Order: sequence, then structure tokens, then C-alpha cells
Amino acid sequence: MRIRRLVVAATVLTLSLATPKPAQALIHEIIAALCRSGGEEVVPPGQENDARNSFVRALLATGFITSIDTSDPLKIIFNFDPTIPNSKYKSAGFDLTIPLEGGVSLILHPFVIPDDDFPAHANCHNLK
Repeated sequence: MRIRRLVVAATVLTLSLATPKPAQALIHEIIAALCRSGGEEVVPPGQENDARNSFVRALLATGFITSIDTSDPLKIIFNFDPTIPNSKYKSAGFDLTIPLEGGVSLILHPFVIPDDDFPAHANCHNLK
């Protein structure tokens, strides 16, 4: 009888740990930032208060940013891969260079633009 109770307890514990918790649906902050009509900054749950660093880590983790090249002290190159699934962006066909203070340039390689085939972009009033 004691063994049976242990088996039942172990089974219940295993099932409770194995059952996934409900997920909350989110629109990624890139989409929300483009399409919001104003108000406070949009930061989804799980992002740290230092949203800039957290934001970049999230894009690196997904593979959308493949690398950040700082080998040249006058250039910071963000290498993007807009071909990954769920990127929601496409290549504009060229790089974008943004001059920063101190003679440093930020280079977006390639420059990415919203993909009109993605429903959130297709229905975003700010992109029309």
C-alpha cells in the first residue's frame, strides 16, 4: 500500500512538473515600437530594465543579428540575417551608415526594412 502511494505521488508530481504553463502572447517590441500610436516605451515581459542591452541580446539569440563587429575602432557593424524564420523584415539591398559622435560610424549590414507580407506590418498605420 505504501509503495502504491509513493508511485501515485511520484506520478502526480511528474505530471504537474511536465505540464507546460500557459504562455502569454506578445507582439515583439520592434513591431510594437513601429506601430504604436504614442505613449510609453513598449518592453515585453522578460526584458530587463536596461532595455537596450536586453533588446540586443534577444535579437542575437534569435539569429536576426548574426554578429556585432567592432574590430575597426571607427565602425560598429551590426550584421543582420533577415532570411531567418520569423524575422518580419527583409533586406533593403544596401547597407546603412549612421555617423555617430567622435567619428564613429554605425553600419547596419544589410539595412533591413519591414516586410509587407508580415500581417502586423501590412496593417500598421504608421508604415502606410
